[in-house]
Amino acid sequence: MRPRLLTLAWPLLAELLLGFGVGLAGLWLASRESDTASAAFALSNHLQGTFFLLFRIISMGVSVVVAQSVGAGNRIKADRAARASLGASTWLGLAAGLVVFFFATPLLGLLNAPKAVLPLALPYLHVLALALLLDAHNAVMASVVRAHMHTREVMLNILAMHALHLLLCFVLMPRMGLVGFAWAMVASRLVGLLIHLALWRWTLGLTHHVKDWFALRLATLKPALHIGLPGAAENIAYRLAMLVSVGVVAGMGASELATHSYTAQVMTLIVLYSVAIGFAGEILVGHMVGAGQFRAAHRLVKKSLVVALVGSFLIAVAVAATASFTLRLFTDDAHIIKTAGVLLWITVILEPGRTCNIVIINALRAAGDARFPVVVGAGSMLLVMAGGSWLLGVVFNLGLVGVWIAYAADEWVRGIIMALRWWRLGWVPAARAAHRRVRKQGE
Repeated sequence: MRPRLLTLAWPLLAELLLGFGVGLAGLWLASRESDTASAAFALSNHLQGTFFLLFRIISMGVSVVVAQSVGAGNRIKADRAARASLGASTWLGLAAGLVVFFFATPLLGLLNAPKAVLPLALPYLHVLALALLLDAHNAVMASVVRAHMHTREVMLNILAMHALHLLLCFVLMPRMGLVGFAWAMVASRLVGLLIHLALWRWTLGLTHHVKDWFALRLATLKPALHIGLPGAAENIAYRLAMLVSVGVVAGMGASELATHSYTAQVMTLIVLYSVAIGFAGEILVGHMVGAGQFRAAHRLVKKSLVVALVGSFLIAVAVAATASFTLRLFTDDAHIIKTAGVLLWITVILEPGRTCNIVIINALRAAGDARFPVVVGAGSMLLVMAGGSWLLGVVFNLGLVGVWIAYAADEWVRGIIMALRWWRLGWVPAARAAHRRVRKQGE
């Protein structure tokens, strides 16, 4: 099963690396302007990522439902869920875009954005509002294609989309600053949407009507929402806790915020490997649950976890060891480079806990056990991550080191709990219920 897992995982990893590369290039180009521009870029992207989680409500749930349905041989149910996801994505994308456009200032205020950041971040967010609508559709359409195990096709689309984005960034950002990055994103997302439409039609044989883009078919989406809402809630809880911690860091000053931004961006490189393994495992577990192969799903998760733990640990050590060279791509500030280097070594300790969370939570979701991660995990995120960031960073005056210790503690607490849930087979009843549901052709 491992070769199959890795066959699905490598296009996902390539896709994630491409997205990371574009974000890294954007941060680098922003850093050429100033550290303040870098901070504005990072804060704005935190907000964008938070709203993107709304789209995960649909894409996450539809991915699992489609994978389970295909595994059970129920293509009718899979296609019905896919078409229903289009209308929901339209309305979620519109809602997110309007909120970001009209409430950018108070949203940045919630993050304690320094005054110097606002003139740069506001126009950037206004253009990003348009990109959010396109992102909503791309997210759900890509998840449907992946659920049919066509991860390579999605990767090639993402390659084209990010290549265009990157090219336009180098053309527009020197002239327009952060706004140029946003307009490049809009153009690339539009191209990605057109390619996804072609993939649906020619690769999956999945057609749709104009009304599918606006209709809200909540009855059809109910199984997807059963998975997506708790899954998105878990991600939203994480994002809110992260935003609180970023607000704590912003209160420490622009230099600390820039350090956090650079470290978080480099840290993303470490997590991509685990995310790719987790996504591939989610697709396979969904198919296995649909087919009623619970023992195979259990074995797959154990193998996935070993592969992810070894790989992520080695990558974390390599990134921490080369931090003094990597960080010079963004800044020449010796204090920022030294502090970020310490934070990346703490990340080596953090990473095994985060890997457990990524791999096992994805597997629990694919098995239909979506509520447990959010119910159990939200408390740790809000108390250990958010509360710990304030307690250790501000009250105990440990600064960014205290914030990173809180991050590591939260990942380990949740990782241990999720591992116990899977190994004690707490997910099996939900998996059996999901298997019975997708086997019913008329539902």
